[in-house]
Amino acid sequence: MSKTAFICQSCGAQSRKWQGQCADCGDWNCISEQRAITLPRGGKLTAGASLNAALEVRPITDIGREAHQRRSSGIDELDRVLGGGLVAASAVLIGGAPGIGKSTLLLQACSKLAMHQKVLYISGEESMEQLRLRAERTESLHTNLSMAAGIELESILHTIASEKPGVVVIDSIQTTVSANLGSAPGTVSQVRDCAAALIQSAKQMGHVIILVGHVTKDGALAGPRVLEHMVDCVLYFEGDRGHAHRILRAVKNRFGPAGEIGIFEMRDSGLYGVRDASRLFLGERSEPISGSVVLSCMEGTRPLLVEVQALVAPTVYATPKRSAVGVDPTRVAMLMAILERRIGLPLAQQDVYVNVAGGVRIAEPAADLAVMIAVISAWRDKPLSAALVMFGEVGLTGEVRAVNQPEGRAKEAAALGFDRILLPKANMERVRKIGLGCKSDDGEKPITLVPASTLAQAVQGVLKG
Repeated sequence: MSKTAFICQSCGAQSRKWQGQCADCGDWNCISEQRAITLPRGGKLTAGASLNAALEVRPITDIGREAHQRRSSGIDELDRVLGGGLVAASAVLIGGAPGIGKSTLLLQACSKLAMHQKVLYISGEESMEQLRLRAERTESLHTNLSMAAGIELESILHTIASEKPGVVVIDSIQTTVSANLGSAPGTVSQVRDCAAALIQSAKQMGHVIILVGHVTKDGALAGPRVLEHMVDCVLYFEGDRGHAHRILRAVKNRFGPAGEIGIFEMRDSGLYGVRDASRLFLGERSEPISGSVVLSCMEGTRPLLVEVQALVAPTVYATPKRSAVGVDPTRVAMLMAILERRIGLPLAQQDVYVNVAGGVRIAEPAADLAVMIAVISAWRDKPLSAALVMFGEVGLTGEVRAVNQPEGRAKEAAALGFDRILLPKANMERVRKIGLGCKSDDGEKPITLVPASTLAQAVQGVLKG
């Protein structure tokens, strides 16, 4: 009689009996009964020769400094997120909402990688005929790009060993199943063990393994959290279906900077990288109107200029509403309290709506100043200068605090023709050292730097009176 265990599908914790809520992670209705894997009768883990072998130990100074061999994907925006390209024998995990474009991007990248090496694309969700139709639509046909459809782990490993490709794509890891496990596809044990076997194969044979992962309704990668620790690079594909652009974000990267983003535009013929993203996000900006400001933010090492919009309207409820899209709603509520307390803005009877145009999500605190100035402009119904850009963090006492990488933010603003920059006073000297504050690169427009150490000074600098 085989033994069973009750395993949480969210965190992988085991329990002796079924229960509605997991005691470790707190999720509800996530525990399922699975067959437990036990050792043979009387079997014990013994220390064999391989376990007793000593590890190779070398001084850190004797270890070579040669860089990892990188392989360009042929897509500049994807290479940017990866830190310069794919590293040999590495494991990459990419997740995103259904239909966001994960398979399309990987198919395009595989066709370009196939120009220099053999690529194997294994799909567990689509047939080879469906992949052929998508490849024709995105012009991703190449003789070195091989396709296979299957979900059995043992068959996949045997195919990889016989084909010996340079890059392997598994679409997706949640559909892969091992015959040695009695659980259903997509369960914690299946995802963990299948991913471990595929990653071990990549490390031994030297090929790049790319795993496509599903996401939950909360946007996190489905399956055990240990899956993200096992791989070398974790990428999230983000985007709003109401907008044409998509953002690929590196959450973890052992071979490059984490937090880097790549921006793509979705077209009928596939995904195309966007080099000048700031012009894309500001392309539909209308004439100066109240409640609209331009923010210079950083996404990884990439400066972006985005439009922050605010709307202030009388409330019809007992408690005024604070709604935000593209920024943290909790932080927006805190900034509104600072405006009421430090500036005396009467927002207790006003609904406040904040939006970052273009579907961009801003997580850094450097957006504080832009959100607050936009709300003040909307409340006073006074437009700001179309040539003004700003950045800065605001504390609870109303002070404007310094932010990181002010030089890159200011250079991006100058490159797009903005001639007035509102910035924290603590960042003033660093921006001056790069030559800004005198004249722009073309020598036509003088660039004015408006430093502010408090919120009141920032308001006076851009809204007189």
